[in-house]
Amino acid sequence: MSYELVTAPVRGGMLTAGAWGSGTSEVALAFHGITASHVSWRAVARSLEPKRSVIAPDLRGRGASRNLPGPFGMAQHAEDALRLLESRGVDRVDLIGHSMGGFVAMRFAAEYPDLVRSITLVDGGIPLPLPADVPIEQLMKATLGPALARLEMTYPSREAYRDFWRAHPAFVGEWNDDVEAYVDYDLIGSAPDLRSAASGTAALADSVEQGVGTVADQPWSVVTTPITFLRAPRGLMNGAALYDADYLADFARTQANLRIVDVPDVNHYSILMNHRGADAVADAVQSEREPA
Repeated sequence: MSYELVTAPVRGGMLTAGAWGSGTSEVALAFHGITASHVSWRAVARSLEPKRSVIAPDLRGRGASRNLPGPFGMAQHAEDALRLLESRGVDRVDLIGHSMGGFVAMRFAAEYPDLVRSITLVDGGIPLPLPADVPIEQLMKATLGPALARLEMTYPSREAYRDFWRAHPAFVGEWNDDVEAYVDYDLIGSAPDLRSAASGTAALADSVEQGVGTVADQPWSVVTTPITFLRAPRGLMNGAALYDADYLADFARTQANLRIVDVPDVNHYSILMNHRGADAVADAVQSEREPA
């Protein structure tokens, strides 16, 4: 499978993306999660080959796009992706978004509907229900606490960072070459002061656009493209699901273009980075087509 890093000019500098595959005009544009990078799509890109090529940006503030300045937000990420597609001469895509990337995908579809064939949301993109009387900024800061703490930590060696992730409940028993590549790409600096490439400032700024009653609601009133939502039955820590099944069923009744699919035996991370999850994502992308 061919793979290269590519760049595109955007506001404030250059956006970096991973590009997999060649020889097909069918392109999937993939958006990663809140503290992740384009490398999280490696297994999915392999599962999509040769029917789709994949282009996946490091979103502003993450990966090799970490030095791009704010403000952040879903609209800015969508605009960055538009500039990326323009630089590559791509004018039609299947959208895929994981976790926060699902919210980016929905914003992109709302802003640039003529560029979108289909949308696959992977455990993200549907507005999350929020507790009453708790400001979303406060809620998200508490929810993201462990992730934000990780972004501030330093690691004495590459192997120490791998060990940190091997012990994460979501990766126990799920470690493979794709996970290791994802973890290795995230690490920047020099030993013994290695750290994650993701910006905590960017993550916190983006987190407030994901709940019910925020701008996350807006695309759902205007996007008519077919949407498949793939649900992981286990969540970020390999426990309770991020999305309650009853909540999703109620939400789907309000959206004629939305179908919900449970992916068995995966968590919020392995739905992308093990073969079962990656194959399910690829199957959804390849089966979800806009009517002729």
